[in-house]
Amino acid sequence: MSGPADGTPERPDGAGAPGAGASGGRPSGLRDPVRAVRGLGAGTLVIETVVLLLAIQPIRVLGGDLSGTAIAAVVGLAVAAVLLAGMMGRPWAWHGATVLQGLLLLAGFLHWSLGVLGLVFGLVWLYVLHVRRTILG
Repeated sequence: MSGPADGTPERPDGAGAPGAGASGGRPSGLRDPVRAVRGLGAGTLVIETVVLLLAIQPIRVLGGDLSGTAIAAVVGLAVAAVLLAGMMGRPWAWHGATVLQGLLLLAGFLHWSLGVLGLVFGLVWLYVLHVRRTILG
């Protein structure tokens, strides 16, 4: 079976046919969209973990009075982010990661730079949720 004039093979289920996205095929074109979105969420949380842990020392060196409570909060948030990254296959993990972004934003009361990180990663997480909704519908 050959496909359209461009020589691409046509799949028996019609998914490779032109206009398949409009007729119920996968609009994203990804082989496994659920897995791709799960990887996006997990990757974002892993990057957030690295940034959180690497931010402790520069904050202390640049004159920030980072208390033991703030350091414990940063480490706790980083551990939570890693755990959530590993559980992104569960639907509740997406809600947990959204709560994590809010907690990081609230950590801005411990030190202003944590609030900035919370704002940045909160905006990134909103974009991840937008991409998830766009791909999965």
